[in-house]
Amino acid sequence: MRAALEVHGRLSGNGYFTQQCQQWLQAQTGSNRALLTHSCTGALEMSALLLEIAPGDEVIMPSYTFVSTANAFVLRGGVPVFVDITPDTLNIDPDRVEAAITDRTRAICAVHYGGISCNMKRLLAIARAHGLSVVEDAAQAIGASYEGQLLGTLGRFGALSFHDTKNVISGEGGALLINEHADAGPAEIILEKGTNREQYIRGEVDKYTWWSIGSSFLPSELTAAYLWEQLQEANTITDERLRIWTGYDERLVDLEEGGLLRRMTVPDYAGHNAHMYYVLLPSADRRNATLAGLQRRGIGATFHYVPLHSSPAGRRFGRQSGSLRTTDERAARIVRLPLWIGMGDAELDAVVSALAAELTHDSART
Repeated sequence: MRAALEVHGRLSGNGYFTQQCQQWLQAQTGSNRALLTHSCTGALEMSALLLEIAPGDEVIMPSYTFVSTANAFVLRGGVPVFVDITPDTLNIDPDRVEAAITDRTRAICAVHYGGISCNMKRLLAIARAHGLSVVEDAAQAIGASYEGQLLGTLGRFGALSFHDTKNVISGEGGALLINEHADAGPAEIILEKGTNREQYIRGEVDKYTWWSIGSSFLPSELTAAYLWEQLQEANTITDERLRIWTGYDERLVDLEEGGLLRRMTVPDYAGHNAHMYYVLLPSADRRNATLAGLQRRGIGATFHYVPLHSSPAGRRFGRQSGSLRTTDERAARIVRLPLWIGMGDAELDAVVSALAAELTHDSART
């Protein structure tokens, strides 16, 4: 990357490229502040610190998510409360959220799975009614929106990921979007290891010192330089991924109409970013056989999360609220298809042809 060659001498964080990335994110999202972090995990951990999560505090979240969603709050002594997902989007079910609220609930974590928005109108209304904060885990959702508003900007905090598996990447990396003015100052202090160093850099104080709890959340300037080049191509990247996503969606209509799979569902309120393309197969056995067959054909399809409520750490640190039947069922049936920049019609045809062959073969056997 050209920008990486321009990092003259400074490799530690919060230099020129960090500032460029933060300014770009603030301008694009309209958030009050955007702070670059070493990962989306770090951004979520900062949100837990800013919420002052204490031992026993509860945070409602889907079980169908990556471990960082829960870990960020468990590190502060918080209790993840796992609720079920909706069968269409695989996002957190607002009806289950309301039923899970107790006098220990502090926040709701909305995970926008696959870059498709949760029902934010419902979740925000529930949060307001009960005096709760909303944290958007928008790890997969850069550039995606809810009713025209970018994800990560609707809740109190939004966490973005620039991990190598995401649309816009820097190897490792993330950002915290801060959407309420009162949180900006405390967030700066947490980002700078609990010091008021940012005020010192701006000339607002003559020295900086330790003010509160914090940690080392900044990425290096090399990481920020790589990310800066990617951010400038973000719209192009999204457009290309949407082309590929649409190619899958159009090619899979016949298989869906034949009852062999279910395509992704995108609600009218969601402007998605083509982070992934997945299908749901009729059963866990069919999914497992199909994945094995695709691997034999050289197609890199895979499943996704093992639900957190069924994991050893999830049982130890969290609790389940109500039935998670949809979570278990969808997790057992999902197949994620390969999607990368540069896929052409030939690659799309090859993947869909292999998937059709496996599904019709399995169907004939059963």
